[in-house]
Amino acid sequence: MALAGLCTSFTVLPTDVPVYGDRHDEVLTLSKKFISNISKDEEAAEAIYAEIGLQQYGLSKQAFNYAFKGYSRLVEQNRISNNEWLTICDFSQSSRNKRLYLVDLTNHKLVMNTYVAHGRNSGGEYASSFSNRPESLKSSLGFYLTQSTYIGGHGLSLKICGLEKGFNDNACSRNIVIHGAAYIENSWLNHSSYMGRSYGCPAVPLSDINTLISIIKNGTCLFIYHPQRDYLLGSKLLNG
Repeated sequence: MALAGLCTSFTVLPTDVPVYGDRHDEVLTLSKKFISNISKDEEAAEAIYAEIGLQQYGLSKQAFNYAFKGYSRLVEQNRISNNEWLTICDFSQSSRNKRLYLVDLTNHKLVMNTYVAHGRNSGGEYASSFSNRPESLKSSLGFYLTQSTYIGGHGLSLKICGLEKGFNDNACSRNIVIHGAAYIENSWLNHSSYMGRSYGCPAVPLSDINTLISIIKNGTCLFIYHPQRDYLLGSKLLNG
C-alpha cells in the first residue's frame, strides 16, 4: 500500500560500505519490521477513518493519518497512560468550522466535534503562524499529553504537556491549557466573520468544556495539526 500522507524518514546505507554476515541480516530484519509497522499503522488509520466517516465532518485523511501515526508511537513508547481517546485540533480549517474531534479509538466512534480557538497571533479566520515561544500569543503544533484539572480564571481547565521539543515543550511554562470561552461559541459568529482567538490555548465552547475535560483528562493524547512544512519534517514522532 502506498504511504500517502505520511512523512517518513529512512536510513540509507552508503553504497561504498559493505555489510557482511549477521550484521547484514540484522539490518534487513530491522528495515522490514520498520516498514511493516508503518504499513500497519496506515492501514489501521485508514480503516478507522472510513468506519467513523470522519470525512463528512471535515477532517482530512491526511490529518488523521498524522494524528494516528504519532499516537501509535507514543503508545509504543508507553508515554500515554490512557490510549482509548485521541483528540485532534485541525488548524488547517477555518475557525468557523467545528475542527476539534474527540475520537473513541476503542469503539471507533466520534464522540465530540466542536469549535476550538487558535492563538491571537496565529492568524485571523485561519491559523498560519505557530510558535513555542513564551508570550507569543500563538498556538503550538504537535502532540500533547493531558494532565490534571484545576479551577482558574476561565473556570474548569485542563493542563496539557507538550511532548515535542522545539515545537510545544514550553506549553506548561506558557500556561497553555484547555478551557472554555465565550468567544468560541456559535453565537459569536452572529457579529463576527470568524471566531474569537485565545492567547495560545485550544479553548472550546463553554457548553462543551465539562464533558470534554471529563473524558480526556489524565493521560490521553492531544494532537494540534497544521500542514506546516517545518513541523511535518521536523517532528520526531512523525519522522523518528
